[in-house]
Amino acid sequence: MSQFIFETAPKIVCAQGAANGLGELAQQLGISHLYLVTDRFLLDAGLLTGALASLDAAGIRATVFADVQADPPEASVQAAVEQAIAAGVDGVAGFGGGSSMDTAKLVALLAKTPQALPGIYGVGLARGPRLPLIQVPTTAGTGSEVTAISILTTPSNEKKGVVSPLLYPDVALLDSLLTLGLPPRVTAMTGVDAMVHAIEAYTTRHKKNPLSDALALRALTMLYDNIRIVIRDGNDARAREAMLLGSLFAGMAFANAPVGAVHALAYPLGGHYHLPHGLTNALVLLPVLEFNHPAAAKLYGELARAILPGQHFSDDDEAAGAFIGAMRALVAEMPFEQDLKSAGVPEGDLEMLAKDAMNVQRLLVNNPREVTYEDALAMYRAVY
Repeated sequence: MSQFIFETAPKIVCAQGAANGLGELAQQLGISHLYLVTDRFLLDAGLLTGALASLDAAGIRATVFADVQADPPEASVQAAVEQAIAAGVDGVAGFGGGSSMDTAKLVALLAKTPQALPGIYGVGLARGPRLPLIQVPTTAGTGSEVTAISILTTPSNEKKGVVSPLLYPDVALLDSLLTLGLPPRVTAMTGVDAMVHAIEAYTTRHKKNPLSDALALRALTMLYDNIRIVIRDGNDARAREAMLLGSLFAGMAFANAPVGAVHALAYPLGGHYHLPHGLTNALVLLPVLEFNHPAAAKLYGELARAILPGQHFSDDDEAAGAFIGAMRALVAEMPFEQDLKSAGVPEGDLEMLAKDAMNVQRLLVNNPREVTYEDALAMYRAVY
């Protein structure tokens, strides 16, 4: 019999135009002064206009922090926390991609229960309570709106995570209209990121369970079937919503069945060169799939049958090969850099990257196959 624990956000709202109901949702949570965490681009582009109008109509004050940085540095998060405390807010909303939502999680926590960031990196070290929290994703990728982890960049350029059930939001609000303006490159990077979440959740060595499996399979199918559509036509609202839901399902899956070597190898690339997280995952995905093939053939075969339903395979190994081939073909079509050299990574840094990847044991232990330093270095070289 299966024994598992599955956690996620208690309320998920999905509707076109749902962001225009942010004021009502904030009212339901007892918020009178909301701290909106976002980035300057989204604010200047007017994506928050409807949400801000709904807050005003509901009589809720809004203070906007629009200085979120990609791969949020500790100092940026601390500045947001200090501003939130000074403003006297009683609720937080993350509005944007993973960096905005990860920042919002920690603002909601630290503005209510102050504690030093270096002391809470890891699993279950954070203390509560936190302020009420609403998450509004504007990309279909990170799934951060339904995960209990916030990833920051330390002063030494390491990417570290705060992992705690306290970071699950009260409400995840999905409005596909917010994603219509995403350019093809961002759409591609975030979409592949979400696919990696589904793949790694399905093949994880720890905490894999029937719910995470069902969500990961559904997520991967939706993402695989729609990513090419939204690259060709970014205004296809139906496909955009499918991508957003796929990202959500993948987030729910990997929040409970944690990711592995793809993320472990991607983190040093983001930490040192500030490359987008979706791009770093995409760059190392294929070498990790090839490396894992001997240990994960059965699971990769199951993924192949999900995304390639019309094909028949003689055994799991053939199916796994077809799955890796399908992912290789998809990534090759995406409008982003295809190797580390093109992404600006110096070849002389590969050994340093492999050493840094080996420090991400929190994730490497979940990989279907044990990874050594030599393995990590070979995978970086394979995609240089």
